[in-house]
Amino acid sequence: MKKIIGRKPVLEALNSGQEIDRIIISFGQKGNIIDSIRVAAKKRKVKITQLSPYKFKSYDKNQNTQGVVAIISDHKYWDAGDLIASAAQADKPLLLVLDSIQDTHNLGAILRTAESAGVAGVIITERNSASINETVEKTSAGAVSHLRIAKAANLRSAMEKIKEAGFWIVGTSLQGGKNYTEVDYSGATAIVMGNEEKGIRRLTAEQCDFLVKLPMKGKIQSLNVSVTAGIILYEVLRQRGA
Repeated sequence: MKKIIGRKPVLEALNSGQEIDRIIISFGQKGNIIDSIRVAAKKRKVKITQLSPYKFKSYDKNQNTQGVVAIISDHKYWDAGDLIASAAQADKPLLLVLDSIQDTHNLGAILRTAESAGVAGVIITERNSASINETVEKTSAGAVSHLRIAKAANLRSAMEKIKEAGFWIVGTSLQGGKNYTEVDYSGATAIVMGNEEKGIRRLTAEQCDFLVKLPMKGKIQSLNVSVTAGIILYEVLRQRGA
């Protein structure tokens, strides 16, 4: 676990776009810089946790933290282009694209299923997405260590590369599209899962070759995104005779 300590260093890290898992602030901290940290963290959707001064001591370690510590993810991400090119070499490759999955437990559960289903690589968005942290690693039951994961600063560009590599792109939709069993997944396929509340973004949907949905027979209109991912990934395996 890597840390950035001190008010100004943490604020600079936020403003520079550095990958930050979460920020921990000792309860009672005030001032202009603290206010700026809160604003910047909210804008970047970085979680802030407040701890009592006693509990905060476990992060302080006699360092001059000024009551603020930022926790940085240690995970090493693949380059998206390299991941796509490598995956394309496999026989009937399967990619998973996650468009703004923000809940760490959802991300971990999806990655666990992806590894079990033999996914060749996972691409997540650089912004508005959960990072690979301790919670994701734990929820994935270790799958993170066995998956190739890339971050895409521009998802549209990454999807164009996926198409150029010979993949068909299938996006999940909350509104319309074909029944998920009606699409042929036998060839090189990339599955796109969207945000927990809003689904995939409009521009992302426009890049897809097909949109699919799950039939909903009850009063609830959608399933948890990790459940949906599991259903579709294993439909891919079923069609491929796995």
